[in-house]
Amino acid sequence: MPTAIPTTIPHGRTARRLTWPHLPPAVRDLVEQRCGSPVVDARSQGAGFTPGFASVLTCEDGTRHFVKAASAKAQRQFAESYREEARKLLALPSGIPAARLLWLEDGDWVVLGLEYVEAHTPHRPWRRSELDAALDALEVVAEVLTPVPATLDLDTTAQEFDGWPSYWEHVATTRPELGHLEEAAALAGRYAEVMAGDTLIHMDVRDDNVLVRPDGTAVLCDWNWPIRGASWIDSLIALIGPRGDGLDVEQVLSERPLTRDVPRDDIDVVLALVTGYFYKVCDDPVPATSPHIRDHQRWQGDVVWQWLCERRGW
Repeated sequence: MPTAIPTTIPHGRTARRLTWPHLPPAVRDLVEQRCGSPVVDARSQGAGFTPGFASVLTCEDGTRHFVKAASAKAQRQFAESYREEARKLLALPSGIPAARLLWLEDGDWVVLGLEYVEAHTPHRPWRRSELDAALDALEVVAEVLTPVPATLDLDTTAQEFDGWPSYWEHVATTRPELGHLEEAAALAGRYAEVMAGDTLIHMDVRDDNVLVRPDGTAVLCDWNWPIRGASWIDSLIALIGPRGDGLDVEQVLSERPLTRDVPRDDIDVVLALVTGYFYKVCDDPVPATSPHIRDHQRWQGDVVWQWLCERRGW
């Protein structure tokens, strides 16, 4: 069993979000009109790393709703992210483990009303049963969304990660003590051939983007920026947090249908690619709206680097 890598990241409490009282009165009125009843309780979601409004709202009539909102002017980047999520959710076919988009308002504020899902985020440290639920959901996505529907119009992995291999130049400058930098950079440089495919890849499957329902099945959240690639990529990326928490993810790789037949070197190519990314972006300035994101990226970089070194015998 791998040793867990310690972290002080406050899982489940990483977001610094707008709350219901902070929304302009006109936006609150709009939400209540869409929900069909006055809001009597708003429970802000503390997980994640973005500052947009994201709350479970309970209305006077007893109904519950999940609502996201961002200012198109003051939070332009996040408003566009919400717009993109709405586009993707509307294009997803039935049978995908995702909360349905019920309504969208796109004006001075971008506001999404999503189906409320009775569920909880996975426990940390990760439990194998909840990891299996997330991987089961990813296998449904791979089955239903291979090939990717033309209406989704997604970039390929070759396009999305074009600049990532060069991040190893930054790593070589800032972390020369790691060793094996040339080998890792060479692995990362092979990403295009290894990651190509025609499956929708979520690319952001972490504990804060997974909901586990009472029946043990999982729902995937935040469909903002999916891409087109190999069917096993999401299942591999989803193992980073569990690996850092001490789970035996090599056993998981050998058991799950999407990963058990993937060539060993192909796995290492992706691990090298994302290590370079994490070690580059964690050195970027800390945004005021997300004080924990760089620590989280640094921790993920440490987790994946240790994992890759063990696999390669470095």
